[in-house]
Amino acid sequence: MKKIHLLLSALLLIVFVACGDDENEYKIGGKGGATPVDTDPRQTVGPDEAKVNVEFPALKGGDSEVIVHRCILNSKTGEEGINYSLEWDHQKKATRWVCYKMYYSINVSNWSRSNWANGDPWEYDPNVPQQEQQATYSELSGTNPPLPNSTYYQKGHILPSADRLGSKEANGQTYYMTNIYPQVPNLNEEIWLQMEDQVRKWSNKCDTMYVCKGGTIDKESNILGYTKGGHIVPKYFYMALLSKKDDKFKAMAFWIEHKDPTSWPAIKNYAITIKQLESNTGIDFFCNLPDDIEKEVENVSQSQMLNEWGLN
Repeated sequence: MKKIHLLLSALLLIVFVACGDDENEYKIGGKGGATPVDTDPRQTVGPDEAKVNVEFPALKGGDSEVIVHRCILNSKTGEEGINYSLEWDHQKKATRWVCYKMYYSINVSNWSRSNWANGDPWEYDPNVPQQEQQATYSELSGTNPPLPNSTYYQKGHILPSADRLGSKEANGQTYYMTNIYPQVPNLNEEIWLQMEDQVRKWSNKCDTMYVCKGGTIDKESNILGYTKGGHIVPKYFYMALLSKKDDKFKAMAFWIEHKDPTSWPAIKNYAITIKQLESNTGIDFFCNLPDDIEKEVENVSQSQMLNEWGLN
């Protein structure tokens, strides 16, 4: 147990790794009382350790902080660690991104969604002040028509419930409302689900899959609208993916407009490079990679990327 606690302490330090050659100041939550971390973590962690948390993008800044959710990840082995992390914007009252890892011991199934006795355990994130809570359950429960061809917004997971079946606690944390965006049904149940299924398949073929996902909440042109409670509805959703197998890295992204058509093209039609996603969002992804690797995986051509990921 002592070793586990030491490992968790080391992981917390890794979260503070600076991006590339520039210092990246993270505020680690929560409850609105976090203070900036002004030490340079590059003096306290080695380059190999830094790779552990390369799923973290650069913090957007402003009135934001990072909330880290930890728990037992595998109830059979007792493995503990970071379940997922997110950037919460206190002013916008919205999640900018959610990041997490997928790998063998965390991809196991020791729990089932059907095991919840009273249905899905929706809950407000305990790390967010009550006065700035996330979208309410009623706003996303079938009574709030968003678009002409849709009847309501659904509670759209960012870290999918199906990606955290290693323990009851890990699965339960995916139902925090900070991990939920308003999504129209035909996106949530169709193309977004297809993308999530494909990411799971890819994650089973590599050593580690680093994932950062979210919806656009910053530019007004990238906001679809607002719920009846005044919460942001993103106009676009995205996934940034980094696969590591042995010493090889490859990266790609999905970028999709939030709409509710009668049918969707194949997921490859929404595949873009990380460099393009950074241009679309203004977020620096996978910045904790060594600079040479980051440059290599970000600057592949579209055709090379599709070929590497088997999407041609």
